[in-house]
Amino acid sequence: MMTVLRSVSLFVLAAVAEIGGAWLVWQGLREHRGLLWIAAGVLALGAYGFVATFQPDPNFGRILAAYGGVFVAGSLAWGVVLDGFRPDRWDYAGAGICLLGVAVIMYAPRG
Repeated sequence: MMTVLRSVSLFVLAAVAEIGGAWLVWQGLREHRGLLWIAAGVLALGAYGFVATFQPDPNFGRILAAYGGVFVAGSLAWGVVLDGFRPDRWDYAGAGICLLGVAVIMYAPRG
């Protein structure tokens, strides 16, 4: 159980680093907030690259595939919290499907 909690925590941290980094770059360029925002975004994106290496599963492909589902759901949540995005039922359904995929890929019993 602690391994699953650690893994989920790392996925959340990775999502904050990657989505936050991309958002900071977006703000710096598209919203004309400047180079400091872009630089902070680049640093956050770099941090994301390290976070995945702490996952307990040793398989790079599995970790990144599962993280894709976390990224989808996390991106929608980020948009709600910081950009006023209002997902529709299809957004919620898609995010749920992605998170179900994460659970199957990462936490299904293996022999």
